[in-house]
Amino acid sequence: MTQRWALPLLILAFVLFYLAPLGSHGLWIPDETRYAQASQEMLLSGHWATPHFMGLRYFEKPAAGYWMIALGQAVFGQTLFGVRIASALSLGLSVLLAYAVAGRLWRDARTRLACAAVYMSLCLIAAGAGYANLDPQFSAWLNLSIAAGFYASDSERRRQRLAAWAVLGLAAGMAFMTKGFLALLLPVLVIAPYLIWQRRFLELVGYGSLAMLVAVLVALPWALTIHTQEPDFWRYFFWDEHIRRFAGNDAQHAAPFWYYLPLLALSSLPWLGLLPGTFAQGWRQRGDHRQVFVWLWLLLPFLFFSMAKGKLPSYIMPCMLPLGLLLGRYLVTLLEQGATQVLRRNAALNLTLGVAGLLALAFFQFKQPIYVNEPAHLLLLLLALGAWTLGNALSLWRPARLWAAPAVAMGALLALAPAALPDKVVVNKTPDVFIAEHAGQLRSAHSLLSNELGTASALAWHTGKPDITLFNTSGETNYGMRYPDAQGRAVGMDQVRQWLRAARKAGPVGVAMRVKSSDEQRELALLPADGQRYEQGSVVIVLYDRLP
Repeated sequence: MTQRWALPLLILAFVLFYLAPLGSHGLWIPDETRYAQASQEMLLSGHWATPHFMGLRYFEKPAAGYWMIALGQAVFGQTLFGVRIASALSLGLSVLLAYAVAGRLWRDARTRLACAAVYMSLCLIAAGAGYANLDPQFSAWLNLSIAAGFYASDSERRRQRLAAWAVLGLAAGMAFMTKGFLALLLPVLVIAPYLIWQRRFLELVGYGSLAMLVAVLVALPWALTIHTQEPDFWRYFFWDEHIRRFAGNDAQHAAPFWYYLPLLALSSLPWLGLLPGTFAQGWRQRGDHRQVFVWLWLLLPFLFFSMAKGKLPSYIMPCMLPLGLLLGRYLVTLLEQGATQVLRRNAALNLTLGVAGLLALAFFQFKQPIYVNEPAHLLLLLLALGAWTLGNALSLWRPARLWAAPAVAMGALLALAPAALPDKVVVNKTPDVFIAEHAGQLRSAHSLLSNELGTASALAWHTGKPDITLFNTSGETNYGMRYPDAQGRAVGMDQVRQWLRAARKAGPVGVAMRVKSSDEQRELALLPADGQRYEQGSVVIVLYDRLP
């Protein structure tokens, strides 16, 4: 029965928990609006080799990740679903990889299903499936490359090994074109120590050369094209986006070495209670070559990401598949041994978190309401927390039979929660929802102005006009602004009135402002008072008619 229903159940869970919620909430700033706009711009401009962000050169990442998001918008329209489908499909493919690798490692149907279900429900993975950025794609390619490395090491026939090493090279090449040189390092970081430990150094050199050749052949056409079009790309991309981000004192998102330790625990929900036993089982079975490979897959990339100066939660997404394999294997060991007390403790921990969430919601609604005249949003959140609580209560009641209930509970929680956010969060963190309400008026504007990059990119995405003039802001557009063809794309506080007068003589003007700080209040005060103004939360839209 497990073999017959495993894949259909995983596909059903993928549709319900990964695909169905994709269009239920607006684009988060700054990441989702940026990737939506940059990939849309590829569709509109035909600049497929060189990434652009609001019409400006944007060399932070290679092109392949934008291609996938652009493909989603080409197939499903320039919609929320179209923007996010690449992330959902990438992590869905990683779930299938977990299913396949677990089958190869342990050759047991229940272990294969458990590993896939556990990985699919890990907090970071389930949340990332509905978030448009490049980390889900990068993780999928890395997962495929490292999994291919294991298949190559585990294959007895030469033809199978050649095919697996070629797949490794293909996946590494695509990962490189998604996020850069890290894609070439991480598979080596895992596979090389494993083969050296097995005293297969010559195999590593010989077959590894094939994988490297395939990776080069995959990436070379694009690499040469962008070098021809933009000779400065590789200098900026290598030094600023790799060396400085890894080791520079001014690295973006700098965080201490231990940053990912608590995040790993949080990301392991709803299986946090199994984490200590998983590590203990790994130590007891440290002589098993299968355990060694999976632990290398988890620990060495985790150590590398911890050593880097720049850190974001999604960076450790490639570590989640081996964690899912180890947790899933330990879960099945508990079922085989009848050790349901560990599963009960895990369910009790999750149940406690659910009850605490419901009590906290009730307390704050009574003392200082989070939801004001938002019964639909409040009901959705209650349903999300209720599903989490009920699922884990069922697992506590029948841990052996309902061992997968925490996975279903996590899926339901993260499918419902984004659509249940209170209006104050929606208008501040997803300004494209408000911009969409006025998209028709803004599209008719001859010129567009914005004072914040997240709002500006949402404005550009909804109007299909990338040439937004930036008002007293630059941020990630700093590099692109250096080029001569970017002159006039930014105005300061002492120039904005003059710019507006000139722009209004050419046609109507649309302005989208984020106004949260006193500095942004001063920016807003500089705008003429004769425009048609709309406000929601921290977002202000002003529409100006053409001047005679």
